[in-house]
Amino acid sequence: MAIVHFITHPDVHVDPGIPVPEWRLSARGIHRALAMLEQPWLRPVASLFGSAERKAVDTAAILAAGTGLDVTVLEALHENDRSATGYLPGPAFEAMADAFFARPTDSVRGWERAIDAQARIVAAVDHVLAQAPPGDVAIVAHGAVGALLLCALKAVPISRAEDQPGRGGGNRFAFDRASRALRHGWRPIDRR
Repeated sequence: MAIVHFITHPDVHVDPGIPVPEWRLSARGIHRALAMLEQPWLRPVASLFGSAERKAVDTAAILAAGTGLDVTVLEALHENDRSATGYLPGPAFEAMADAFFARPTDSVRGWERAIDAQARIVAAVDHVLAQAPPGDVAIVAHGAVGALLLCALKAVPISRAEDQPGRGGGNRFAFDRASRALRHGWRPIDRR
């Protein structure tokens, strides 16, 4: 059975002077993305899709170079829209992320509502799987929408409890392409 790997970009270079969607991978993020190429789960992947945000594009480009696959970029795979607040330093961002997940029907300080981001990411993944050729699929995107997708796959209410571990990114989960049954939850991209 074909498997879908939902991958979050690894560590980024935080630069408050540029918009968050334009942030690039840090040296550590690049190292972790390169280490992902050594993982056996990646070998059967037959198609590669990614978000248009720079950090996801950078990650997908590393995967493409290492696998010989082309990347199909889809705008709808973007992270939850946080442009209303822009960059927030660590504790302020964590408080906003907590509120985003805790109040999914509200636009907290102008952020995209969690229920809307969830509907968008589920529809985007459905679109990917409808157009992808047969076989395993890798989707490179982001942590918050990944958590929202995971909630939908598990048929549980939106909750930050389903967010990826740590705060650096660079995790993945896998589900069955046909049934959408979860194969496993979050795991680091650079470890078996």
